[in-house]
Amino acid sequence: MRLLYAPFSLLASILSARLGRAIFKNLWTRIDRSEPPGATTGESSMPKVVGAAALEAATMAGIAAAVNRVSASTFHYLFGVWPGKRKDES
Repeated sequence: MRLLYAPFSLLASILSARLGRAIFKNLWTRIDRSEPPGATTGESSMPKVVGAAALEAATMAGIAAAVNRVSASTFHYLFGVWPGKRKDES
């Protein structure tokens, strides 16, 4: 039954990536009106580059965890089987 969860997981990954990018861009526009700088952007300062990367990573990880949890809960609701490991399963 856990093999059946693979499409749920794939869909959750795609959804979380899109949602995470959109939320990051929204958060970044509240900090700075310009595009988020990349690591090789010459005009940006080190704190700005590192801050943008840290904010993006935290946003993406948080959104991915939330979407994966909702996906697993929905799968459990629909099929009655939890798709991941349980606490008692080491």
